[in-house]
Amino acid sequence: MLSLRDLLLALLVVLVWGLNFVFIKWGVEEVPPLLLTGLRYLCAALPMVFFVRRPQVKTGTLVIYGLAIGLAQFGLLFSAIKLGMPAGLASLIIQTQAFFTIALAMLFLGEKLGRMQALGALVAIAGIGVIATERFEITALVPLLMVVLAALFWGVANIASKKAGQIDMLSFVVWGSLVPIMPLLALSLLVEGPAAISAAFVAISPRTVGIVLFNGYVATIIGFGLWSYLLKRYPAGLIAPFSLLVPVFGIGFAYLLLREVITMIEVVGSILVFAGLLLNVFGARLFTRPRTI
Repeated sequence: MLSLRDLLLALLVVLVWGLNFVFIKWGVEEVPPLLLTGLRYLCAALPMVFFVRRPQVKTGTLVIYGLAIGLAQFGLLFSAIKLGMPAGLASLIIQTQAFFTIALAMLFLGEKLGRMQALGALVAIAGIGVIATERFEITALVPLLMVVLAALFWGVANIASKKAGQIDMLSFVVWGSLVPIMPLLALSLLVEGPAAISAAFVAISPRTVGIVLFNGYVATIIGFGLWSYLLKRYPAGLIAPFSLLVPVFGIGFAYLLLREVITMIEVVGSILVFAGLLLNVFGARLFTRPRTI
């Protein structure tokens, strides 16, 4: 049972992570997405890397994690939101990483797929299919597919962290944040161009700085720091379900602060995705018959 303080901390973390999707939307309106992602990880790594001991993991594992989570996942997510993916909807679709993680764990770690996990995945895939029918125009479909691909790479990062074993996750996140900085900045220079980068720095404002700092320090360092603290104190099965509240806060804040409104078909698809996530987390417990003595 969580103490009241730790319950509030868990709610604070998922609230911050949900709110961060709004900050991402604000950020990509002012800074090119790949550059913004690079700045996020620059803040996440510095100066914390000088105060946090390097995790005892293979360099290859750390590099795979950093490239998957930073360059691929967040690079794609930020770019998708820049291209028009609603921030609230993105906060839900990205949670399908749970199913990619399960599939990758089966392939590379030999883990078995439970019936409720399989059913949850099918329901969530159906939900994404429903949303895709509403966003069938190529300009709307591409950002959706980019978020799904971002979820896949989040799954890759999860497998890398599993391979790392029992380590300090905050240390792993901080040192992993060093990895994507240069690739992201180089890709930004190549794809977004020096003119866009220069314009972003010329037009920099306190709001822009606040957005970058929120992404790098609040959502990443403080968020993952508190999450790691909770996972150390309580069973993962007690803490992990709180992550289901991230899209709830994400969609709520997107409506309140961005005035994002999704269509009825997207609502139906979102409900299916959320139902799939619920089945993945709680299905085995809900549908297991209690033993009789």
